[in-house]
Amino acid sequence: MAVSLTRIVKVAPKSTIFFVCDIQTRIKPAIHACDHVINIANKMLKVAKVVDIPVLVTEQNPKGLGSTIPELALQSLGSLHIGTYSKTLFSMVTPEVTKVLADRRPHVKSIVLFGVESHVCVLQTALDLLELEYDVHVLADGVSSCNKEEVPWALERMRQAGVQITTSESIAFQLMVDSASPNFKPLAGIVKEEKEATRSALQTLLPVDHSG
Repeated sequence: MAVSLTRIVKVAPKSTIFFVCDIQTRIKPAIHACDHVINIANKMLKVAKVVDIPVLVTEQNPKGLGSTIPELALQSLGSLHIGTYSKTLFSMVTPEVTKVLADRRPHVKSIVLFGVESHVCVLQTALDLLELEYDVHVLADGVSSCNKEEVPWALERMRQAGVQITTSESIAFQLMVDSASPNFKPLAGIVKEEKEATRSALQTLLPVDHSG
């Protein structure tokens, strides 16, 4: 009888990058629960500073959809913000971004992805990254779409393709690895500070179905 082996996919701080997908001014009002997506994105930027994770941002057709929202605290990242790149492709995996990864982050193996829209740009980015043999981790509490009904289908499509569907708190602790780390106390502080915002995002974006 054939034995099915499931591949174990982990993240490690030194080989991980955060991708922030198209959280822009003119699309914000149309996105379901966008404030929750923004809260989780800012939480992850705080995590990036503690764990020393670089952050790459894209903007979909910024002439039409505006620039990245000012509420996103990118300026706080300093050199960890490796760039904001405009695109017309739905996927973040543009030739420019691919070159940045190859030239400046060739050691990256894992990409943590969050933003909008889950069934368009996030989905296509995830599939393209898988094709390039990256491990892809999508934050279920950090993505949304204009129509909330699209989100679970997009997450399921990505899961079927081999994307790791996780949450902001789970990935943060995976990246910390060890509670003996000198950075654990700052991370624990972020988790505590963001506790209510995280709970609200989970309850809104990932409601539990008790019907069964």
